[in-house]
Amino acid sequence: MASSWRRHHFFTRGRWLIPAITVASVFLLLFFFLSIFAPSPNGNRIFLLSRRDSSGENDDAIEDSPLPVPAKEKVSKRNMWSSRNSNLFYGCSDASNKFRKAQDITHPNRYLSIVTSGGLNQQRTGITDAVVAARILNATLVVPKLDKSSYWKDSSVFSDIFDVDWFIKYLAKDVTVVKELPLRKGQIWLPYRMRVPRKCSDRCYIHRVLPVLKKKHAVQIMKFDYRLANSLDTDFQKLGCRVNYHALKFVDPILRMGEKLVQRMRMKSKHYIALHLRFEPDMLAFSGCYYGGGDKEREELGKIRKKWKTLPESHPDKARRHGRCLMTPEEVGLMLRSLGYGEDAHIYVASGEIYGGNETLTPLKALFPNFYTKDTLASKDELEPFSAFSSRMAALDFIVCDESDVFVTNNHGNMAKILAGRRRYFSHKPTIRPNGRKLFRVFLNKNYMSHKEFVYRINKYQKGFMGEPKEVSPTWGVFHENPYSCICEKVDNSIGGEVLNSTSRVETFTRVTNTDYDPDTPDDPEVDVLLSD
Repeated sequence: MASSWRRHHFFTRGRWLIPAITVASVFLLLFFFLSIFAPSPNGNRIFLLSRRDSSGENDDAIEDSPLPVPAKEKVSKRNMWSSRNSNLFYGCSDASNKFRKAQDITHPNRYLSIVTSGGLNQQRTGITDAVVAARILNATLVVPKLDKSSYWKDSSVFSDIFDVDWFIKYLAKDVTVVKELPLRKGQIWLPYRMRVPRKCSDRCYIHRVLPVLKKKHAVQIMKFDYRLANSLDTDFQKLGCRVNYHALKFVDPILRMGEKLVQRMRMKSKHYIALHLRFEPDMLAFSGCYYGGGDKEREELGKIRKKWKTLPESHPDKARRHGRCLMTPEEVGLMLRSLGYGEDAHIYVASGEIYGGNETLTPLKALFPNFYTKDTLASKDELEPFSAFSSRMAALDFIVCDESDVFVTNNHGNMAKILAGRRRYFSHKPTIRPNGRKLFRVFLNKNYMSHKEFVYRINKYQKGFMGEPKEVSPTWGVFHENPYSCICEKVDNSIGGEVLNSTSRVETFTRVTNTDYDPDTPDDPEVDVLLSD
């Protein structure tokens, strides 16, 4: 009986064991065939940099093997060299009928003087704001004094860079401008020095500066950068646009040399890209980010970072998540290639000292062999009158970048902001600002996606960051970057040919808000100096 039970038990177990073995065999065979025919994990790794975390170690164990990037990727049917619907918008900064002439409102014994801060473009914002401040105070403006003592150590005065006579003449109806304070009782008049807070409103100037101006008659405001609020009466904002886009004209020697550089780029190609590349050691150190250079980079940038005693401990991963890290030259190149610009595109690079030198630039040059700077386009003799002055050299870069068909930047500095606003005002020329908060993940995980997926994500996340009309809301950013009050929209003639202000909403455009991009300027004056060009 026991023997019969054992045979029955064995048979029952066998009945269930055979199907289980069969199923397991099928799975093993399936795994075997997949392992043969599936592509290698390296199959789609076409990029030149491996993925690294902030510690400098590779997140994956796959050895880097540089593979070529396709010459050109087919993207959307957009025209890469112009902005969509840009012909429907134009710069409009004329004063309204209620904006009285300067001669009617300027008090005869009231003078405002300012001292700018930082490099060329930070100074430009200060000059623009100073004219508006003088108008708010009904004061005569003394031609602004430029910063000579900061990081840039440039001895240039206003008339070395800007056409002072044109500046005074152009603004004559809006603000009275004089080259120097008049003598007082036959002696040099020393103005009373003071400071104003950042983003000071018109009410702020009336309450803080006007009482002093009435008493002292001549006031000089020091460190004048970003000392005017964004939110002002439309006529004041339009005055700022007239200053920035019309009254501030470079002197003839700078204009002529800048035009030569532009012509030489045009002789090489019908279209060209201008890249404002910030990758100086100071900028990298301030960012607190890690850029893949190992212990050597940490040690070198760490020493530089210590000179800012107010900076908190760096958190590289957090900074990168918030889009505060500078894109590397290679990342900029990969972004541009993904947006459809092929290796035949000509690129002009405006930059200072690049951390890592030519080695850092090599991947970008490999992606865009037609690579130029002012030093490769002009001889030393041609640049000699400018080379000892950082602001004049920056002015040459400004002209070439402004005239480019496409302008791209890897930073949120003052030159990037000023040019973005200027290019919006003059026909919305394509201006590419990397969407750092989204792109960082794409670059971080590029080794784990196909080239097609990489290109798709770059194009997806860059919508709203390409310089197209109405892609940002009127409240976004600083006014120098987003001069919404000075951009008007053409309306179909069938409606009567009206012109509407750009604050009208068109929902078909992708809009960017302050939560997508951090345009704020830091409050540390030393930091402003870094961002000034």
